[in-house]
Amino acid sequence: MTQDDVLELFKKSGALLEGHFRLTSGLHSDRYLQCALVLQHPQQAAVLGAALAARLRELDSTADFVIAPALGGILVAHEVARNIGVRGLFAERQDRVLTLRRGFRIEPGERGYVVEDVVTTGGSTRETMDVVEQAGGIVIAAGSLIDRSGGKVDLGTPRVALAVLDVPTFTPEECPLCKAGSQAVKPGSR
Repeated sequence: MTQDDVLELFKKSGALLEGHFRLTSGLHSDRYLQCALVLQHPQQAAVLGAALAARLRELDSTADFVIAPALGGILVAHEVARNIGVRGLFAERQDRVLTLRRGFRIEPGERGYVVEDVVTTGGSTRETMDVVEQAGGIVIAAGSLIDRSGGKVDLGTPRVALAVLDVPTFTPEECPLCKAGSQAVKPGSR
């Protein structure tokens, strides 16, 4: 699956939005990728999960589990894990801290992939990596459907994305859309 194929799925699903958005990171942007609109179609989720699983296995094929931060990464983790034949986990916030809940466990020495829907700053991915490491697990690679940092985010581990975009982001104080009087909207989950 090429980057153009991935972006075509996003466009066809109405998931590549243009306007003035406040991202989960707090940064502002003129484009937003609403992965839920793509992943709501099981066939598309399966195709994207299979493609990401294949790229991750090229980096390291020894995963025992796949984990993602809730909420956006849950379907991605599930589809990647299904394709690899391992457990699909997610970490979620409790008292503002990402943690394993619902009986999920990572045993010391287990190896896993951390996956996401979209990476902008890498913050959620890093937090999920911390959850794995605090449980004694080993992060062997990270992956995302979309990397909107243009490949600039360094997670300290091998990483892949199905599509890499260089979408400018701005602090609210530097945002040209805010300066022009536009109001940012938050289309995401948090």
